[in-house]
Amino acid sequence: MDGETSSQDERYRLAAADFGPALERLARGYEADADQRHDLLQDIHTALWRSFAGYDGRCSVRTWVYRVAHNVGASHIGRQRRAASAKWVGLDDLAHAADGDNPEQAVAERQVLTRLLAMIHGLKPPDSQVMLLYLEDLDAAAIGEITGLSAGAVATKIHRIKAILAQRFQQGGRHDA
Repeated sequence: MDGETSSQDERYRLAAADFGPALERLARGYEADADQRHDLLQDIHTALWRSFAGYDGRCSVRTWVYRVAHNVGASHIGRQRRAASAKWVGLDDLAHAADGDNPEQAVAERQVLTRLLAMIHGLKPPDSQVMLLYLEDLDAAAIGEITGLSAGAVATKIHRIKAILAQRFQQGGRHDA
């Protein structure tokens, strides 16, 4: 193994260790079907490993990882849309959704998160991608770097989408914006 491949492997190993759970959550946000989600996560990891061959350090590793994951997720959505004009639905499974000490609270929180993610899935893909990254606690500048939007455009989108989601949530269902 040459030094370049070794460096690529090490960068990937560190990134996978640091961002693995976030990548799993992003995959869950892009794909509701467990088998397809597993395939998507594998695609993300494969693309991430390949991408480190060209990583030049002009952005943070965090931004790089999210950018690669975002691009793979966006491609996945595009393939799904082309394959069938499926209606966007909520996630079937949410891990780490609630506190395990109170079963009733856990169920209620899981239902709230399921509703919220279903509403996010009802958004146009670029908007849902922004919100998924926002839910990963990325700021507007980082989301802009990943999606190619300006930080101001991201902040505006987040503000508008949050208002739409809050309205839909209060109405108890999904309505067109």
